[in-house]
Amino acid sequence: MMRNSPTASSFFRVLVSAAMMMTLAACASKPVVFQSDYDYTVDFSQYKSYGYFNPFDIEDPNYSTIYGAIFREAIDQEMKSRGYVKSENPDLLINVSGRLKEKTRVTNTSGAYMGGYYGYRSGFYGAWGGYGYGSSTHISQYTEGTINVDLVDRAEKRMVWEGIAIGRVNEKESNDETRASIFTAIQKMFAGYPFRAAQ
Repeated sequence: MMRNSPTASSFFRVLVSAAMMMTLAACASKPVVFQSDYDYTVDFSQYKSYGYFNPFDIEDPNYSTIYGAIFREAIDQEMKSRGYVKSENPDLLINVSGRLKEKTRVTNTSGAYMGGYYGYRSGFYGAWGGYGYGSSTHISQYTEGTINVDLVDRAEKRMVWEGIAIGRVNEKESNDETRASIFTAIQKMFAGYPFRAAQ
């Protein structure tokens, strides 16, 4: 349980901002990485029900948020479609967490470049002097956001599955776009969840 403090509250608000601004939609201009993994030693057929950590790690310790509600709705859709039943005494507890990381990207272009499109030259020939394909360096700063969805065996207090989405934070998304992004992210994460309730 997180302590209730201005610092903790501010931290949670930052994480919520990461969740609601991440570029997670399928039509995003930058690629988003979706990953998932599970504990291969666990018998998933024992699980029939699920519930949620309250609050999620992306939420303030004292109250849930509208974005937390959207995550719950999106996860409900995926879990129920697999035959799981929401319960007050669940087999699985689900948590959503997030983090932000400032990143720097350095892109170099050079007249001597032989990779990519110009790889066909392979050193056999080059352009003439004054060809105009000079060297340049471009530096860009951006914020990378990561969202984790954890499924935890409530009795064993042990994480058994994890879904991850990593992408650039998009500060220009509207509320509707954010909602669609969250649903898209959860759907793609759970594409890597190969189990059904009690099977």
